[in-house]
Amino acid sequence: MLRNRPFAQIHVGDSAQLSRTLTRLDVKTFALVSGDLNPTHVDDAFVAAHGDAGLVAHNIWAGALISSVLGNELPGPGTVYLAQTLAFERPVRVGDTVTASVTVTEKHDASLTVVLSCRCTNQVGQVVASGAARVRAPEFSIEIARPDVGEMAVQLHDKFEPLLHAARALKGSPTAVAYPCSEGALESVVEAAEQGLIDPILVGPQGKLLALAARMQLDIARFRLVDMPDGPSAAAAAVALVRAGEAQLLMKGSLHTDELLSAVVRRETGLRTSSRLSHVFVMDVPTYHKLLLVTDAAINIFPTLEEKRDICQNAIGLAQALGVKLPKVAVLSAVEGINPKMPSTTDAASLCKMADRGQITGALIDGPLAMDNAISAEAARTKGIRSTVAGDPDILLAPDLEAGNILAKQLTFMAQADAAGIVLGARVPIILTSRADSVRARLASCALGVVMAQALRAAQSGDAA
Repeated sequence: MLRNRPFAQIHVGDSAQLSRTLTRLDVKTFALVSGDLNPTHVDDAFVAAHGDAGLVAHNIWAGALISSVLGNELPGPGTVYLAQTLAFERPVRVGDTVTASVTVTEKHDASLTVVLSCRCTNQVGQVVASGAARVRAPEFSIEIARPDVGEMAVQLHDKFEPLLHAARALKGSPTAVAYPCSEGALESVVEAAEQGLIDPILVGPQGKLLALAARMQLDIARFRLVDMPDGPSAAAAAVALVRAGEAQLLMKGSLHTDELLSAVVRRETGLRTSSRLSHVFVMDVPTYHKLLLVTDAAINIFPTLEEKRDICQNAIGLAQALGVKLPKVAVLSAVEGINPKMPSTTDAASLCKMADRGQITGALIDGPLAMDNAISAEAARTKGIRSTVAGDPDILLAPDLEAGNILAKQLTFMAQADAAGIVLGARVPIILTSRADSVRARLASCALGVVMAQALRAAQSGDAA
Protein backbone atom coordinates (compact mmCIF):
# COMPACT_ATOMS: atom_id res chain seq x y z
CA MET A 1 0.00 0.00 0.00
CA LEU A 2 1.02 3.62 -0.58
CA ARG A 3 0.11 6.03 2.26
CA ASN A 4 0.72 9.76 2.33
CA ARG A 5 1.14 12.34 5.05
CA PRO A 6 -1.30 15.21 4.54
CA PHE A 7 -0.08 18.74 5.20
CA ALA A 8 -1.51 18.90 8.73
CA GLN A 9 0.45 15.80 9.79
CA ILE A 10 3.80 17.01 8.47
CA HIS A 11 6.25 18.63 10.90
CA VAL A 12 9.59 20.34 10.49
CA GLY A 13 12.27 17.68 11.02
CA ASP A 14 10.24 14.80 9.53
CA SER A 15 12.31 12.71 7.13
CA ALA A 16 12.13 9.73 4.78
CA GLN A 17 14.57 7.85 2.56
CA LEU A 18 15.08 5.02 0.10
CA SER A 19 18.13 3.17 -1.20
CA ARG A 20 18.86 1.81 -4.67
CA THR A 21 21.88 -0.02 -6.13
CA LEU A 22 22.72 1.19 -9.62
CA THR A 23 22.87 -1.51 -12.32
CA ARG A 24 23.95 -1.43 -15.95
CA LEU A 25 20.31 -1.91 -16.85
CA ASP A 26 19.37 1.22 -14.85
CA VAL A 27 21.93 3.28 -16.76
CA LYS A 28 20.89 1.96 -20.18
CA THR A 29 17.18 2.33 -19.37
CA PHE A 30 17.64 5.92 -18.20
CA ALA A 31 19.53 6.68 -21.42
CA LEU A 32 16.72 5.14 -23.45
CA VAL A 33 13.95 7.04 -21.67
CA SER A 34 15.75 10.39 -21.49
CA GLY A 35 17.44 10.24 -24.89
CA ASP A 36 20.75 11.29 -23.31
CA LEU A 37 23.31 9.08 -25.08
CA ASN A 38 26.48 10.66 -23.72
CA PRO A 39 29.04 7.83 -24.15
CA THR A 40 30.13 8.11 -20.51
CA HIS A 41 26.78 6.51 -19.71
CA VAL A 42 26.43 3.88 -22.42
CA ASP A 43 29.71 3.08 -24.20
CA ASP A 44 32.13 0.76 -22.36
CA ALA A 45 34.82 1.12 -25.02
CA PHE A 46 34.71 4.94 -24.80
CA VAL A 47 34.91 4.83 -21.01
CA ALA A 48 37.85 2.41 -21.06
CA ALA A 49 39.70 4.47 -23.69
CA HIS A 50 39.46 7.53 -21.46
CA GLY A 51 40.77 5.71 -18.40
CA ASP A 52 37.54 5.88 -16.44
CA ALA A 53 36.47 3.27 -13.91
CA GLY A 54 33.19 2.27 -15.55
CA LEU A 55 29.84 3.52 -16.77
CA VAL A 56 28.55 6.57 -14.89
CA ALA A 57 24.91 7.24 -14.08
CA HIS A 58 23.22 10.34 -15.45
CA ASN A 59 23.45 12.89 -12.63
CA ILE A 60 19.71 13.44 -12.68
CA TRP A 61 19.24 9.74 -11.80
CA ALA A 62 19.91 10.83 -8.21
CA GLY A 63 17.22 13.47 -8.65
CA ALA A 64 14.84 10.76 -9.79
CA LEU A 65 15.44 8.91 -6.51
CA ILE A 66 14.55 12.08 -4.59
CA SER A 67 11.37 12.33 -6.65
CA SER A 68 10.52 8.75 -5.66
CA VAL A 69 10.86 9.58 -1.96
CA LEU A 70 8.66 12.67 -2.33
CA GLY A 71 6.00 10.89 -4.36
CA ASN A 72 5.88 7.63 -2.41
CA GLU A 73 6.86 8.50 1.18
CA LEU A 74 6.97 12.14 2.24
CA PRO A 75 4.55 13.71 1.59
CA GLY A 76 3.59 10.73 -0.63
CA PRO A 77 0.61 10.20 -2.98
CA GLY A 78 -1.06 13.46 -4.03
CA THR A 79 2.16 15.51 -3.80
CA VAL A 80 2.73 18.17 -6.47
CA TYR A 81 6.43 18.74 -7.21
CA LEU A 82 6.98 22.52 -7.61
CA ALA A 83 10.72 23.18 -7.61
CA GLN A 84 14.07 21.47 -7.08
CA THR A 85 17.67 22.62 -6.72
CA LEU A 86 20.50 20.11 -6.86
CA ALA A 87 24.27 20.23 -6.82
CA PHE A 88 26.01 17.11 -8.12
CA GLU A 89 29.16 16.50 -6.12
CA ARG A 90 30.57 13.16 -7.34
CA PRO A 91 29.68 10.49 -9.93
CA VAL A 92 27.60 7.40 -9.29
CA ARG A 93 28.92 4.24 -10.95
CA VAL A 94 27.43 0.83 -11.63
CA GLY A 95 27.40 -1.10 -8.35
CA ASP A 96 27.11 1.97 -6.11
CA THR A 97 24.24 1.97 -3.60
CA VAL A 98 22.69 5.43 -3.29
CA THR A 99 20.46 6.49 -0.40
CA ALA A 100 18.16 9.43 -1.15
CA SER A 101 16.82 11.22 1.93
CA VAL A 102 14.57 14.25 2.42
CA THR A 103 13.96 16.29 5.59
CA VAL A 104 11.26 18.91 6.13
CA THR A 105 12.76 22.37 6.80
CA GLU A 106 9.78 24.72 6.21
CA LYS A 107 5.96 24.69 6.10
CA HIS A 108 3.75 27.43 4.59
CA ASP A 109 0.13 27.12 5.71
CA ALA A 110 -1.46 29.49 3.21
CA SER A 111 -0.19 27.60 0.18
CA LEU A 112 0.11 24.10 1.70
CA THR A 113 3.72 24.08 0.50
CA VAL A 114 6.57 22.24 2.16
CA VAL A 115 10.31 22.79 1.67
CA LEU A 116 12.60 19.81 2.18
CA SER A 117 16.37 19.49 2.19
CA CYS A 118 17.55 16.66 -0.08
CA ARG A 119 20.69 14.53 0.01
CA CYS A 120 21.94 11.50 -1.89
CA THR A 121 24.84 9.59 -0.38
CA ASN A 122 26.71 6.51 -1.62
CA GLN A 123 27.48 3.32 0.25
CA VAL A 124 30.48 4.86 2.05
CA GLY A 125 28.59 7.96 3.13
CA GLN A 126 29.92 10.36 0.50
CA VAL A 127 27.45 12.96 -0.72
CA VAL A 128 26.77 12.59 -4.44
CA ALA A 129 24.00 15.20 -4.71
CA SER A 130 22.37 17.76 -2.40
CA GLY A 131 19.81 20.52 -2.63
CA ALA A 132 16.26 21.47 -1.73
CA ALA A 133 12.77 20.67 -3.00
CA ARG A 134 9.54 22.62 -2.75
CA VAL A 135 6.25 20.71 -3.01
CA ARG A 136 2.55 21.24 -2.46
CA ALA A 137 1.47 18.62 0.03
CA PRO A 138 -1.88 16.81 -0.20
CA GLU A 139 -4.62 18.16 2.07
CA PHE A 140 -6.27 14.80 2.82
CA SER A 141 -5.06 11.33 3.71
CA ILE A 142 -4.65 8.92 0.81
CA GLU A 143 -4.12 5.18 1.03
CA ILE A 144 -4.05 3.23 -2.22
CA ALA A 145 -2.82 -0.10 -3.48
CA ARG A 146 0.53 0.25 -5.18
CA PRO A 147 -0.38 0.79 -8.84
CA ASP A 148 0.57 -1.84 -11.39
CA VAL A 149 2.42 0.16 -14.03
CA GLY A 150 3.56 -2.92 -15.95
CA GLU A 151 7.10 -4.03 -16.67
CA MET A 152 9.74 -2.58 -18.95
CA ALA A 153 11.93 -4.93 -20.95
CA VAL A 154 15.07 -3.22 -22.25
CA GLN A 155 16.70 -5.07 -25.12
CA LEU A 156 20.42 -4.88 -24.33
CA HIS A 157 22.73 -6.25 -27.02
CA ASP A 158 26.16 -6.09 -25.40
CA LYS A 159 27.17 -9.74 -24.98
CA PHE A 160 29.17 -9.68 -28.24
CA GLU A 161 31.46 -6.90 -26.93
CA PRO A 162 34.15 -9.17 -25.41
CA LEU A 163 34.15 -11.26 -28.60
CA LEU A 164 34.56 -8.21 -30.85
CA HIS A 165 37.28 -6.82 -28.61
CA ALA A 166 39.21 -10.11 -28.67
CA ALA A 167 38.94 -10.39 -32.46
CA ARG A 168 40.11 -6.81 -33.05
CA ALA A 169 43.19 -7.52 -30.94
CA LEU A 170 44.23 -10.18 -33.49
CA LYS A 171 44.68 -7.43 -36.11
CA GLY A 172 42.73 -8.70 -39.09
CA SER A 173 42.99 -12.33 -40.22
CA PRO A 174 43.46 -12.97 -43.98
CA THR A 175 40.02 -14.13 -45.15
CA ALA A 176 39.04 -15.58 -48.53
CA VAL A 177 35.56 -14.26 -49.34
CA ALA A 178 33.74 -16.36 -51.93
CA TYR A 179 31.63 -14.37 -54.40
CA PRO A 180 30.64 -11.23 -52.42
CA CYS A 181 28.54 -9.96 -55.31
CA SER A 182 25.47 -8.60 -53.52
CA GLU A 183 25.16 -5.30 -51.69
CA GLY A 184 24.74 -6.99 -48.31
CA ALA A 185 27.67 -9.36 -48.80
CA LEU A 186 30.10 -6.69 -49.98
CA GLU A 187 28.98 -4.26 -47.31
CA SER A 188 29.59 -6.92 -44.63
CA VAL A 189 33.13 -7.46 -45.88
CA VAL A 190 33.98 -3.76 -45.94
CA GLU A 191 32.46 -3.23 -42.48
CA ALA A 192 34.44 -6.11 -41.00
CA ALA A 193 37.65 -4.84 -42.59
CA GLU A 194 37.08 -1.31 -41.33
CA GLN A 195 36.55 -2.73 -37.83
CA GLY A 196 39.93 -4.47 -38.06
CA LEU A 197 38.39 -7.94 -37.87
CA ILE A 198 39.47 -9.39 -41.23
CA ASP A 199 41.85 -8.70 -44.10
CA PRO A 200 39.63 -9.77 -47.01
CA ILE A 201 40.64 -11.39 -50.28
CA LEU A 202 37.69 -10.89 -52.64
CA VAL A 203 37.13 -13.88 -54.93
CA GLY A 204 34.67 -13.32 -57.76
CA PRO A 205 34.13 -11.58 -61.11
CA GLN A 206 36.36 -8.50 -61.01
CA GLY A 207 34.21 -6.31 -63.25
CA LYS A 208 31.04 -7.06 -61.31
CA LEU A 209 32.71 -6.43 -57.96
CA LEU A 210 34.23 -3.12 -59.05
CA ALA A 211 30.94 -1.93 -60.53
CA LEU A 212 29.03 -2.92 -57.38
CA ALA A 213 31.55 -1.16 -55.15
CA ALA A 214 31.36 1.99 -57.27
CA ARG A 215 27.56 2.01 -57.13
CA MET A 216 27.66 1.57 -53.35
CA GLN A 217 30.52 4.09 -52.98
CA LEU A 218 32.68 1.52 -51.19
CA ASP A 219 36.46 1.57 -51.37
CA ILE A 220 37.71 -1.93 -52.24
CA ALA A 221 40.91 -0.87 -54.04
CA ARG A 222 42.94 -1.75 -50.93
CA PHE A 223 41.76 -5.38 -51.01
CA ARG A 224 43.31 -8.18 -53.02
CA LEU A 225 40.92 -9.34 -55.76
CA VAL A 226 41.01 -12.80 -57.37
CA ASP A 227 39.05 -12.78 -60.64
CA MET A 228 36.66 -15.74 -60.95
CA PRO A 229 33.63 -15.79 -63.27
CA ASP A 230 30.93 -17.36 -61.10
CA GLY A 231 29.96 -18.75 -57.70
CA PRO A 232 31.26 -22.34 -58.04
CA SER A 233 34.64 -21.25 -59.42
CA ALA A 234 34.89 -18.55 -56.73
CA ALA A 235 34.18 -21.12 -54.02
CA ALA A 236 36.87 -23.46 -55.38
CA ALA A 237 39.40 -20.63 -55.64
CA ALA A 238 38.63 -19.39 -52.12
CA VAL A 239 39.13 -22.90 -50.74
CA ALA A 240 42.41 -23.16 -52.68
CA LEU A 241 43.64 -19.93 -51.04
CA VAL A 242 43.03 -21.50 -47.63
CA ARG A 243 44.78 -24.74 -48.62
CA ALA A 244 47.78 -22.74 -49.84
CA GLY A 245 48.01 -20.90 -46.51
CA GLU A 246 47.21 -17.51 -48.05
CA ALA A 247 44.00 -17.23 -46.02
CA GLN A 248 43.22 -18.28 -42.46
CA LEU A 249 39.44 -18.01 -42.81
CA LEU A 250 36.76 -18.73 -45.37
CA MET A 251 33.72 -16.46 -45.69
CA LYS A 252 30.53 -16.95 -47.66
CA GLY A 253 29.53 -14.12 -49.96
CA SER A 254 26.29 -14.09 -51.95
CA LEU A 255 26.51 -17.59 -53.39
CA HIS A 256 24.36 -20.37 -51.94
CA THR A 257 25.72 -22.13 -48.88
CA ASP A 258 25.61 -25.50 -50.67
CA GLU A 259 27.88 -24.17 -53.43
CA LEU A 260 30.49 -23.12 -50.91
CA LEU A 261 30.30 -26.28 -48.83
CA SER A 262 30.51 -28.55 -51.86
CA ALA A 263 33.94 -27.04 -52.52
CA VAL A 264 34.86 -27.43 -48.87
CA VAL A 265 34.04 -31.17 -48.66
CA ARG A 266 35.76 -32.32 -51.87
CA ARG A 267 38.14 -35.11 -50.90
CA GLU A 268 41.17 -34.07 -52.93
CA THR A 269 40.88 -30.30 -53.02
CA GLY A 270 38.66 -29.38 -50.07
CA LEU A 271 39.12 -28.63 -46.37
CA ARG A 272 37.76 -31.78 -44.79
CA THR A 273 38.90 -33.14 -41.46
CA SER A 274 37.90 -36.28 -39.55
CA SER A 275 35.03 -34.30 -37.98
CA ARG A 276 31.56 -33.77 -39.39
CA LEU A 277 30.82 -30.22 -40.58
CA SER A 278 28.26 -28.47 -38.39
CA HIS A 279 26.79 -25.02 -37.98
CA VAL A 280 26.55 -23.04 -34.75
CA PHE A 281 24.48 -19.94 -34.06
CA VAL A 282 26.02 -17.84 -31.29
CA MET A 283 23.15 -15.75 -29.95
CA ASP A 284 22.92 -12.61 -27.88
CA VAL A 285 19.44 -13.12 -26.40
CA PRO A 286 18.45 -10.02 -24.37
CA THR A 287 16.51 -12.11 -21.84
CA TYR A 288 19.32 -14.63 -21.25
CA HIS A 289 22.28 -13.96 -18.99
CA LYS A 290 25.09 -14.99 -21.34
CA LEU A 291 25.85 -15.93 -24.94
CA LEU A 292 23.86 -18.96 -26.05
CA LEU A 293 25.05 -21.41 -28.72
CA VAL A 294 22.43 -23.27 -30.80
CA THR A 295 23.48 -26.19 -32.99
CA ASP A 296 22.91 -27.58 -35.62
CA ALA A 297 20.45 -25.31 -37.40
CA ALA A 298 21.78 -25.17 -40.96
CA ILE A 299 23.68 -28.22 -42.23
CA ASN A 300 22.81 -31.64 -40.76
CA ILE A 301 19.16 -32.39 -41.43
CA PHE A 302 18.64 -35.61 -39.43
CA PRO A 303 21.98 -36.24 -37.74
CA THR A 304 22.85 -39.72 -36.52
CA LEU A 305 24.15 -40.32 -33.03
CA GLU A 306 27.72 -40.35 -34.33
CA GLU A 307 27.10 -37.07 -36.17
CA LYS A 308 25.56 -35.55 -33.06
CA ARG A 309 28.75 -36.41 -31.22
CA ASP A 310 30.74 -34.33 -33.74
CA ILE A 311 28.17 -31.53 -33.68
CA CYS A 312 28.42 -31.44 -29.89
CA GLN A 313 32.24 -31.54 -29.84
CA ASN A 314 32.48 -28.79 -32.46
CA ALA A 315 30.25 -26.51 -30.38
CA ILE A 316 32.22 -27.28 -27.23
CA GLY A 317 35.43 -26.22 -28.99
CA LEU A 318 33.83 -22.94 -30.02
CA ALA A 319 32.51 -22.25 -26.53
CA GLN A 320 36.00 -22.85 -25.13
CA ALA A 321 37.46 -20.47 -27.71
CA LEU A 322 34.97 -17.90 -26.42
CA GLY A 323 36.40 -18.31 -22.92
CA VAL A 324 33.98 -20.83 -21.41
CA LYS A 325 36.34 -23.33 -19.77
CA LEU A 326 33.75 -26.01 -19.07
CA PRO A 327 30.67 -25.41 -21.25
CA LYS A 328 27.28 -26.76 -20.21
CA VAL A 329 25.42 -28.60 -22.97
CA ALA A 330 21.66 -29.17 -22.87
CA VAL A 331 20.62 -31.91 -25.29
CA LEU A 332 17.09 -30.94 -26.29
CA SER A 333 14.00 -33.01 -26.86
CA ALA A 334 10.26 -32.49 -26.36
CA VAL A 335 10.39 -34.25 -22.99
CA GLU A 336 12.90 -34.82 -20.22
CA GLY A 337 12.30 -38.56 -19.84
CA ILE A 338 13.78 -41.31 -21.99
CA ASN A 339 11.19 -42.72 -24.37
CA PRO A 340 12.26 -45.46 -26.83
CA LYS A 341 9.63 -44.18 -29.27
CA MET A 342 11.39 -40.79 -29.40
CA PRO A 343 14.91 -41.20 -30.83
CA SER A 344 15.93 -37.73 -29.65
CA THR A 345 15.59 -38.89 -26.03
CA THR A 346 17.66 -42.06 -26.49
CA ASP A 347 20.28 -40.11 -28.46
CA ALA A 348 20.46 -37.61 -25.61
CA ALA A 349 20.99 -40.34 -23.06
CA SER A 350 23.68 -41.91 -25.24
CA LEU A 351 25.49 -38.59 -25.63
CA CYS A 352 25.55 -38.16 -21.85
CA LYS A 353 27.05 -41.63 -21.43
CA MET A 354 29.55 -40.93 -24.22
CA ALA A 355 30.69 -37.92 -22.22
CA ASP A 356 31.07 -40.14 -19.14
CA ARG A 357 33.26 -42.50 -21.18
CA GLY A 358 35.45 -39.76 -22.67
CA GLN A 359 34.02 -39.98 -26.19
CA ILE A 360 32.96 -36.34 -25.81
CA THR A 361 35.29 -34.13 -23.81
CA GLY A 362 35.50 -30.70 -22.27
CA ALA A 363 31.92 -30.12 -21.18
CA LEU A 364 29.10 -30.95 -18.78
CA ILE A 365 26.29 -32.60 -20.74
CA ASP A 366 22.73 -33.35 -19.68
CA GLY A 367 19.70 -34.58 -21.55
CA PRO A 368 17.14 -35.19 -22.64
CA LEU A 369 15.88 -31.79 -21.51
CA ALA A 370 12.78 -30.03 -22.78
CA MET A 371 13.30 -26.37 -23.58
CA ASP A 372 11.61 -25.15 -20.40
CA ASN A 373 13.76 -27.12 -17.99
CA ALA A 374 16.88 -26.56 -20.09
CA ILE A 375 16.59 -22.78 -19.75
CA SER A 376 14.77 -22.47 -16.40
CA ALA A 377 16.26 -23.93 -13.22
CA GLU A 378 12.89 -23.34 -11.53
CA ALA A 379 11.07 -25.38 -14.19
CA ALA A 380 13.60 -28.18 -13.69
CA ARG A 381 13.12 -28.12 -9.89
CA THR A 382 9.35 -28.20 -10.30
CA LYS A 383 9.69 -31.38 -12.35
CA GLY A 384 12.15 -32.92 -9.89
CA ILE A 385 15.11 -32.75 -12.27
CA ARG A 386 18.54 -32.58 -10.66
CA SER A 387 20.93 -31.09 -13.15
CA THR A 388 24.12 -29.03 -13.26
CA VAL A 389 23.06 -27.81 -16.71
CA ALA A 390 19.39 -26.87 -16.30
CA GLY A 391 18.92 -23.12 -16.08
CA ASP A 392 22.47 -22.32 -17.16
CA PRO A 393 23.37 -23.97 -20.50
CA ASP A 394 25.99 -22.50 -22.82
CA ILE A 395 24.99 -24.80 -25.68
CA LEU A 396 21.59 -26.05 -26.85
CA LEU A 397 22.00 -29.18 -28.98
CA ALA A 398 18.91 -29.54 -31.16
CA PRO A 399 17.54 -32.98 -32.13
CA ASP A 400 17.52 -32.09 -35.84
CA LEU A 401 17.95 -29.18 -38.23
CA GLU A 402 14.26 -28.26 -38.30
CA ALA A 403 14.06 -27.90 -34.53
CA GLY A 404 17.36 -26.00 -34.36
CA ASN A 405 16.44 -23.64 -37.17
CA ILE A 406 12.99 -22.90 -35.75
CA LEU A 407 14.50 -22.27 -32.32
CA ALA A 408 17.22 -19.92 -33.60
CA LYS A 409 14.85 -17.93 -35.80
CA GLN A 410 12.24 -17.75 -33.05
CA LEU A 411 14.85 -16.25 -30.73
CA THR A 412 15.94 -13.83 -33.47
CA PHE A 413 12.55 -12.58 -34.60
CA MET A 414 10.43 -12.94 -31.45
CA ALA A 415 12.99 -12.40 -28.69
CA GLN A 416 15.00 -9.79 -30.64
CA ALA A 417 18.22 -11.81 -30.39
CA ASP A 418 21.28 -11.11 -32.52
CA ALA A 419 22.64 -14.30 -34.09
CA ALA A 420 26.15 -14.80 -35.43
CA GLY A 421 26.77 -17.88 -37.56
CA ILE A 422 29.78 -20.10 -38.21
CA VAL A 423 30.51 -23.53 -39.70
CA LEU A 424 32.96 -25.76 -37.86
CA GLY A 425 34.63 -29.09 -38.57
CA ALA A 426 36.72 -27.96 -41.57
CA ARG A 427 40.40 -27.03 -41.48
CA VAL A 428 39.40 -23.42 -40.85
CA PRO A 429 36.18 -21.81 -39.60
CA ILE A 430 33.68 -20.76 -42.25
CA ILE A 431 31.91 -17.45 -41.68
CA LEU A 432 28.24 -17.38 -42.69
CA THR A 433 26.17 -14.22 -42.76
CA SER A 434 22.59 -13.66 -43.87
CA ARG A 435 20.89 -10.76 -45.62
CA ALA A 436 18.53 -10.59 -42.64
CA ASP A 437 21.40 -10.13 -40.16
CA SER A 438 21.93 -6.85 -38.36
CA VAL A 439 25.27 -5.09 -38.82
CA ARG A 440 26.21 -6.18 -35.31
CA ALA A 441 25.44 -9.83 -36.08
CA ARG A 442 27.53 -9.73 -39.28
CA LEU A 443 30.49 -8.31 -37.43
CA ALA A 444 30.06 -10.88 -34.67
CA SER A 445 30.10 -13.70 -37.26
CA CYS A 446 33.44 -12.42 -38.53
CA ALA A 447 34.73 -12.10 -34.98
CA LEU A 448 33.69 -15.70 -34.26
CA GLY A 449 35.72 -16.90 -37.21
CA VAL A 450 38.78 -14.90 -36.16
CA VAL A 451 38.72 -16.10 -32.55
CA MET A 452 38.04 -19.73 -33.50
CA ALA A 453 40.82 -19.72 -36.13
CA GLN A 454 43.24 -18.48 -33.50
CA ALA A 455 42.13 -21.26 -31.12
CA LEU A 456 42.64 -23.89 -33.85
CA ARG A 457 46.12 -22.58 -34.63
CA ALA A 458 47.01 -22.65 -30.94
CA ALA A 459 45.74 -26.23 -30.62
CA GLN A 460 47.70 -27.33 -33.71
CA SER A 461 50.85 -25.71 -32.33
CA GLY A 462 50.34 -27.57 -29.06
CA ASP A 463 49.83 -30.86 -30.88
CA ALA A 464 52.98 -30.29 -32.92
CA ALA A 465 54.99 -29.55 -29.80
